[in-house]
Amino acid sequence: MATITLTTAQALTRFLTAQQVETDDGVVPMFAGLWAIFGHGNVPALGEALHAVREQLPTYRGHNEQSMAHAAIAYAKQMRRQRMMAVSSSIGPGATNLVTAAAVAHVNRLPVLLLPGDTFTNRRPDPVLQQVENGADPNITANDTLRPVSRYFDRITKPEQLITSLPAAMAVLTDPELCGPATICLPQDVQAETADFPTWLFDPVVHRLERQLPDAARLASAVEQIKAAKKPVLVAGGGVHYSLAVDSLRRFAAEHQVPVVETSAGKGALRFDDAMNAGGIGVVGASSANALVRDADLLITVGTRLSDFTTGSRTVVSSAVPQINLNVAQMDARKHNATPLRGDARLTLEALTKALANWRSEADWVARVASEKAIWAKTVAEATAPGEGLPSDAQVTQVIIDAADPDRDVLVVAAGSMPAEGVKLWPAGHSRAYHSEYGFSCMGYEIPAGIGVKMADPGSEVFVVVGDGSYLMLNSEIASAVALDQKIIVVVLDNRGFGCINRLQNACGQDPFNNLLDDGTAGQTPKIDFAAHARALGATAEHVGSLTELGDALQRARCSRNSYAITLDTNAVDSMGGGSWWQVGIPAVSDKPTVTSARAQWQDTGATDQPY
Repeated sequence: MATITLTTAQALTRFLTAQQVETDDGVVPMFAGLWAIFGHGNVPALGEALHAVREQLPTYRGHNEQSMAHAAIAYAKQMRRQRMMAVSSSIGPGATNLVTAAAVAHVNRLPVLLLPGDTFTNRRPDPVLQQVENGADPNITANDTLRPVSRYFDRITKPEQLITSLPAAMAVLTDPELCGPATICLPQDVQAETADFPTWLFDPVVHRLERQLPDAARLASAVEQIKAAKKPVLVAGGGVHYSLAVDSLRRFAAEHQVPVVETSAGKGALRFDDAMNAGGIGVVGASSANALVRDADLLITVGTRLSDFTTGSRTVVSSAVPQINLNVAQMDARKHNATPLRGDARLTLEALTKALANWRSEADWVARVASEKAIWAKTVAEATAPGEGLPSDAQVTQVIIDAADPDRDVLVVAAGSMPAEGVKLWPAGHSRAYHSEYGFSCMGYEIPAGIGVKMADPGSEVFVVVGDGSYLMLNSEIASAVALDQKIIVVVLDNRGFGCINRLQNACGQDPFNNLLDDGTAGQTPKIDFAAHARALGATAEHVGSLTELGDALQRARCSRNSYAITLDTNAVDSMGGGSWWQVGIPAVSDKPTVTSARAQWQDTGATDQPY
């Protein structure tokens, strides 16, 4: 057997450059790059190896390990999991900074390869700089914090272990069901040690999207269940995108006249102006979608994990209505006591379309879609119309919409109010037009994600809309966007705190406390000049004082070749209606009558005896 002597780090990088993927554009490298912040735990060996392959595997440097991983995750999401990136950190805080991002990838089922440095396996210099010592178990290191949020986890203690570990990690990263973060820990001494690796390990490997047809009997049963329905609704989740099933879903909806509602991850499955698109579902959804789902006699969910924001804490989507769950994941296919239909979304939708032949839902049901959308359009018009005082998030969103090209541009949002307004308002003219991280709802995701999205869609204007709270959490990658010439347009909505959670707090009968900067709990917080801060990081930036000024500034931002930040003051009170009930933990007993009243109202509104 032919072999080659390499260090662990050299073998790793050579393996990564050999991974390819077949896409609509042909065969391309699977890994579009690797993000790294070097420290003593990864620069001597892995740094040397990365330098040698820098033409095939570009190394990008960020300013925070979490934000680098967010950029990598966003890239993979925007590329529909066909291509991905890796992230390297040193040991200690560099590694633990990856935990939040790993959880984002785990919950959203997105591929990212995490390569944290680790302490010495020989233990001779222990305790080394940044080492977490555990007197009861010396095998535990800081990297073990990544175990519960990794889909695959390994610690390389001998170079030869890469021969089995790397293919196993790739199997997880490319599996439609198991997809998520893979973590391979690289102890400092082992990174530099050598072994004789078989040359076949570095032969080019072309990965292809694996597609699974459902069991024939299950498919036949689902067909009969659909044919018996008069008022079905299809719930489109993120799996529609990852299966590249957008066209198949559109044909299914059009040929069988089945209304489609979209989750946050599924938005863009149908064009915003498609007659069968009833809008976003659930807590952050539209009244049009929620009304149809409540009255449906069958729900067909496709590629969704049915989170509480989608189901309205099981008051909109529940086991009370017959349900077919089309999903590659066993766990999701069987939720809500549904008829499980395990299979690839595209192949299964095509099979259903063929088997259903000329079957259609009732004409009155199809007409209901248009009438509900007309009612919702009035709600949108009222919420987005300019008014007195500081603008709302909805009003700001409408101005951005007016400045954007719905057939090309992308909106990036995460956490807080904007994912609600985005899923309700943003006109997704193409399947990648809406990029929302609302599975883990991670504040700070937005700006680094904008870079990942821009890398994936260089021809689009990428609008990153972020609240002042999220901006203050993780803004350093504005400097990276400028340095890497990855232009993003950042719109900072300054409502002086965590406005979304303040509204929830008030709705629970409580007084404002520890959310808004001006309620006193945060001390005398100054008025922050976010535009000056963004300029200090290299962006072109300006503060605007009105919606009209915002529209003018967005045009200047579009014309700019540099990353551009626009800041404006917004109100922390107004939010759009249209959503559904959401289960939260309001105290059952309180000295405040307003809390007790809120508890009673919450129970009545949510009908707490809802089906499981």
